[in-house]
Parts: sequence; C-alpha cells; structure tokens
Amino acid sequence: MALTQVSIRDDILELTDDGPRLMGMRCTDCDNYVFPFQKGCSRCTGTNVERVALGTEGKLWAWTIQGFPPKSPPYLGEADPKAFEPYGVGYVEIEGQLKVEARLTEADPEKLKIGMSMRLTTVALREEEGRDIVTYAFEPTA
Repeated sequence: MALTQVSIRDDILELTDDGPRLMGMRCTDCDNYVFPFQKGCSRCTGTNVERVALGTEGKLWAWTIQGFPPKSPPYLGEADPKAFEPYGVGYVEIEGQLKVEARLTEADPEKLKIGMSMRLTTVALREEEGRDIVTYAFEPTA
C-alpha cells in the first residue's frame, strides 16, 4: 500500500492532482521570478509581487554528485554515515523564469549531461505517522 505524500513545506512545494508544483514569486514591476517566495524583489527592490506556480520542466544547467553526508542539521539522513547514498544536485533552468537548485533523482555521472531535459518530481525524506514527507527534485525526462 502506497503512503500518502505530504509536502515538507506547502509554501515551497504544493502537491496537486496534476503533480508537484514549486511555489515562487514574480515581481509585477520587472517580471523577475524568485524561488522560494519572497516579499520583495531582489532585482528591482520593489514590493509589488505575486505568488506563482513555477514551470515543471527545464534543462539541466549545472550539476554535481553529493558524495558524502551533509552536516546535520539540516541534513535529515541516517545517523550512520555508512548508510549514506550519494545523490545528484543541480541547477535546472525553467525557461522564461529562473534557475532552481534542486536534488536530482539521478546519481550516476554518466547519465547526467548539461542541457538535458528535466521534470519536477518528489522524493521521500522520511516516513512520519504513516505518511511520506516529500521534497522536490528533478528527474531526467528521457
């Protein structure tokens, strides 16, 4: 039986019937997009901003493999460093909006290429009260 998914933070990641959506901000003065949401624009310093759902597909702009456990907190992994599994981290450019730093579902360097098509998905962080607490990630589309 599949566990119910719950977003780690609804203000960053909404789980919709159409799939996951990153929630960002668009400045209505200069059309700058920001993720995550901010109350002011980092480009023009304006405060005329709106909450927007960002695109769900993009191109891999840069990437690396996280080969060792990050510091805790914020890392929520196993207490045993030997249980750590490397994972991909990268920037995905959502055309016409921005670049998002995200975990990647692929950790094999031979399968990651700059410019490859990526799609927003979720990955489970932990199980809590019979639910999967998930965060966002990007996966290759091919």
